[in-house]
Amino acid sequence: MKNNRALRFAYADPPYIGCAKKHYNSEEVDHLQLIKKLSNYDGWALSCHSPSLKILLPICPANVRIMAWVKPFCSFKPNVNPAYAWEPVIVKVGRKLGREVKTVRDFVSCNITLKKGLSGVKPKDFCFWLFNVLGMKPVDSFDDLFIGSGAVTNAWKEWKEKM
Repeated sequence: MKNNRALRFAYADPPYIGCAKKHYNSEEVDHLQLIKKLSNYDGWALSCHSPSLKILLPICPANVRIMAWVKPFCSFKPNVNPAYAWEPVIVKVGRKLGREVKTVRDFVSCNITLKKGLSGVKPKDFCFWLFNVLGMKPVDSFDDLFIGSGAVTNAWKEWKEKM
């Protein structure tokens, strides 16, 4: 399947539900409005934590999938057992991948980042996996809706050059 038309993609990594004040000293994100905004894109991804899935999935379109970022090394919290060692990523694939491309798994296994100046900075391996999951191509446009450290946007620029 050949589809070379440029598509529009977005990634949202907002403060996770119930964590905005604690981790970022900010107001909670209106996820209903965020998902409506994401729906204007050809493809998109929304990072979240597992407790929020019961809130987010009912307000998502029916054609989303749940992917997983599995973290072999993660931060263990006192009195939290089992640990949060994976994060769901809600994805609306923008470009269907055909048989001519290598099959992309519905999970990625890579460690968290440390000492990046901001909680939750996504590692480059996660970003590259995400671009592949979405079916992105270098001709596409990409909006990082919660730019934070800029790591995802920087990874997009690097990924495009490698392709």
